[in-house]
Amino acid sequence: MLKIGYRTAKTAIGTALSIFIAQLAGLNNFASAGIITILCVQVTKKRSLKAAWARFVACVVAMLFSYIFFQGIGYYPFTVGLMLLFFIPTTVWLKVNEGIATSSVIILHLYAAGKFTWSIIFNELLLLVIGISVALLMNMYMPSVEKQLKEYQRIVEDLFRIILKEIVRYLRTNETDWDGKELMLAGDILQQAKLLAVRNVENHVLRNEDGYYHYFLMREKQLEIIERVLPLVTSLTYTVEQRNIVADFIDKLSDAVHPGNTAYRFLRELQNMKKRFETMPLPKTREEFEERAALLHLVKELEQYLIIKSQFRDPKEKKRLSHDT
Repeated sequence: MLKIGYRTAKTAIGTALSIFIAQLAGLNNFASAGIITILCVQVTKKRSLKAAWARFVACVVAMLFSYIFFQGIGYYPFTVGLMLLFFIPTTVWLKVNEGIATSSVIILHLYAAGKFTWSIIFNELLLLVIGISVALLMNMYMPSVEKQLKEYQRIVEDLFRIILKEIVRYLRTNETDWDGKELMLAGDILQQAKLLAVRNVENHVLRNEDGYYHYFLMREKQLEIIERVLPLVTSLTYTVEQRNIVADFIDKLSDAVHPGNTAYRFLRELQNMKKRFETMPLPKTREEFEERAALLHLVKELEQYLIIKSQFRDPKEKKRLSHDT
């Protein structure tokens, strides 16, 4: 079924409105106001403002170039080409090259007019102002992505919980029938979530940071640690007492992947576990020694996992986005 998105609807309505206003105002080339609106309606508010500014500056520069070249050389086709040779690099230098297409339309309007008068300049400026203003008006509404970001957060937490539970299962049973699909899925979801979080920032003109983005970035770092320890976990084959202790710890950790400030509590518990290991009898065989050394490495990685979470703060410093472990 054909689906019409909100941006498509805004573009269509805005284009019609721009043309209507320009035509009502009795402007020449009134349809160009619609073209400007089409080019200025972007996916986010910040991008729309940036596009509008770039097109406005580029068009003003285009009028200046048109006056110099057309009045200095004449209204000839080669004059247009010669002007563009200088005009396009200038817009790139000014970092307003997004406005090349719009300003080229203005240049061709002035060329077709065959003369340079204040009324013509006023006409072009009005077309520009109408097109940009309507586009900005259309972009005042942006659907909230808060619900989708929270859903991504929930999915990531569920996947983390499953992954940690599978690590626990292996430590307790040595079973290796898990296909690891949650790892790839978590990575994909985190990438999608970060992109959506960036878009959420760009839809708030006065906001430069987003708690969700930092949250998903934090989870991505934690996922890297999980991926790093999995080969270590699967290399464990010899059963020692410390193995079950670590399994119990990770089991509790997996149950705590939810809102609530638990990272510091688990860090304290982990330190107590390390001290407990130090009081245990020394390994009696090579296999036991290697197993305990690998488990100690796993504990150190878990510590980094928790430190990453404990260091997470909402950039707004008003509240934390989430306090998961």
